[in-house]
Amino acid sequence: MALFHQEKKDIVDAGLLATDYQHLDDTGSRVNGKNHHTHILCNPFFTAFTTLPTRDRLAVIEVLSNDNLKFCINETTYSLVQKLGLSDKRLTQLKSLQLEPVLLTREEIDEHIKVLFPKEHRHLTAQKIIREAAAIVAYHQCNSGRIPILLTDGALQFQLITEHHALCWIHEGRHYKKLNPIIPMHRESLEAFKKSFWDFYRQLLAYKKEPNEEKAKFLSDTFDLLFSQKTNYQDLDERIASTLAKKEKLLLVLRFPHVPLHNNPAEHGARTQARKRDISLQTKNSKGTKSKDSLMTITETAKKLLVNTYKYFCDRLSGKYEMPSLAGLIRQRSAMPVPAA
Repeated sequence: MALFHQEKKDIVDAGLLATDYQHLDDTGSRVNGKNHHTHILCNPFFTAFTTLPTRDRLAVIEVLSNDNLKFCINETTYSLVQKLGLSDKRLTQLKSLQLEPVLLTREEIDEHIKVLFPKEHRHLTAQKIIREAAAIVAYHQCNSGRIPILLTDGALQFQLITEHHALCWIHEGRHYKKLNPIIPMHRESLEAFKKSFWDFYRQLLAYKKEPNEEKAKFLSDTFDLLFSQKTNYQDLDERIASTLAKKEKLLLVLRFPHVPLHNNPAEHGARTQARKRDISLQTKNSKGTKSKDSLMTITETAKKLLVNTYKYFCDRLSGKYEMPSLAGLIRQRSAMPVPAA
């Protein structure tokens, strides 16, 4: 399996450089009877699967780093831990370690954290904040493979990692679909607003085809008007206000028209993992889990690149290597224009 593990690594390395944005989502999986999470990272050229015990910010950075998670504690880290809610007392203790601003492995930063928190099962939130902040800073320092735009749903673990964070309009629309008013007047208000919501979405789709500054200004102003209105339905008003607060992330497309408006490609990958879970139920150990992720990554990426998966596996297993690598195809085809999503 070492051959296919390397294939997966090469695919992700090439995929991360193929576009300036990435889709990311996760779904549940089982490993030897325990709940895990399979993270789906993709763009138009590849789909990669990585199964980890958690779905927190560290897991997201590990996925984006292609299993090369590093940490760094410096002045930027000190500022970030405060933003994440670390107390002044713990910050002072962290500074007292006087660590060199170099990249650290997980084992190395765990040793430093043990100095601050000798009882490892206490102050878990403070430990988590330090690790996450140090991982974010290290990820920002490593320019190779770093992506500027991440497209996801609104989950908190995706925030602060990349320079720009775009949100999925389909996910946002589902919040309105979940509203279930009983009073007829409220139902009418909800239906009228949902129509306006999707009418605006279609305007954004049209903008992507012919972007210009005048249209961007008009759509920005329209967004403010649409999501500042008040209705006779309180739950709807609260949901509208929540969408307004996400304006910068929902309208990132006005600055980057090539970025998709939805996270459907990652959701399609999540469904593939869900079907695999339905059939196989679980993997039994870390080796089986890693093998499953590598083979699914190769299979789904081959489909996107229109490569015959069966022939590709036969070519690799036979040792002929007559077919070009998937990573090579990603680099080749990413140089061509990508149709707008």
